[in-house]
Amino acid sequence: MRRAERLFQIIQILRRSRAPVTADAIAAELETSKRSVYRDIAALVGQRAPIRGEAGVGYVLEAGFDMPPLMLTPDEIEAAVLGAQWVAGRGDPVLAKAASDLISKIAAAVPDRLRPYVLEPAIGAAPAWNPQTDRIDVAQVRAWIHAGRKIRLDYSDGAGAVSARVIWPVTVGYRETIRMIIAWCELRQAFRSFRTDRVVGADFLEERHGKRPAVLRGEWIKFRDAEIAAWKAKERAGCGA
Repeated sequence: MRRAERLFQIIQILRRSRAPVTADAIAAELETSKRSVYRDIAALVGQRAPIRGEAGVGYVLEAGFDMPPLMLTPDEIEAAVLGAQWVAGRGDPVLAKAASDLISKIAAAVPDRLRPYVLEPAIGAAPAWNPQTDRIDVAQVRAWIHAGRKIRLDYSDGAGAVSARVIWPVTVGYRETIRMIIAWCELRQAFRSFRTDRVVGADFLEERHGKRPAVLRGEWIKFRDAEIAAWKAKERAGCGA
């Protein structure tokens, strides 16, 4: 690994950890010597990277530090390309086009020696099999999530019964062949999932639901985690019966 790449990798290691990272841990991950790590840390500090810490204790990267976004490793490039391929084949039309554009932008921005990892990747996402058609503008749903606005739905359940709902959208979930709007349902007074292919009609309301999107998402994550924990407990109880 070239030294420049190693310096960026050290920044990445420190960035993803909240606790101090020791030189031993960095050296093990980068497969280099601890002495080299000490020299690299000193070089980064000399370049005004806001790294705090000392030998034997560990190092922390202060919040707010950024670095050139396209100094990517081959593995990072292929990870981005694989994700973009998956979205291009399964996302809503706006997101699918953005994914294709992303691949082109990465190819144009990376150095020549890394371009084959974009244009001739060793990985690939299989085409979606029998994808269901959205019956709501998913791009606008995403915009309403960011804006904290409500949506009125006419929604058909699996049996074909249609009900009217007013929802506070939280996120759009992507599965292999379907997309789902995760939302707080005013009718049920609970979080519910709504398949985009079962929407009969939709009205994007200007009314805001009054919660910051991050707060609403946090509440949904707690609900989701509790549901998962309950399901796992039930599974364990069933296995022990």
